[in-house]
Amino acid sequence: MAYTNSYLEHEVLGATRVELVKILYRSAIEAIAHARRHLKNGEIRERSRQISKAWDILAELNRSLDHMQAGELARSLCELYVYLQNRLLEANAAQSDEPLAEAELLLNTLAEAWNQLPDIDCTY
Repeated sequence: MAYTNSYLEHEVLGATRVELVKILYRSAIEAIAHARRHLKNGEIRERSRQISKAWDILAELNRSLDHMQAGELARSLCELYVYLQNRLLEANAAQSDEPLAEAELLLNTLAEAWNQLPDIDCTY
């Protein structure tokens, strides 16, 4: 675990803005995948912890949006992040996999789009 945290810290500290977004997407997707596994296994505390982690990552992505420079794109992403956060809350409250599966699918789609961008240091 210490190696993983050290590697992630090194990855984050040396990352461009685009790379940071990619890391956040990857981390949110991983958290949702873990939450789905914990839901299946009846592990309530861990499921809730992973859903909270994904929710917090989406909040950070939302806070990082530059509405002045990105305009309509930022507004659309903001709405999508809020929608995903609501789906995560629904999944946790209802102990349901369907909202988690949807959130994971949407985040994978977004991550694929970000992975097509070159690793330049730009503001979105």
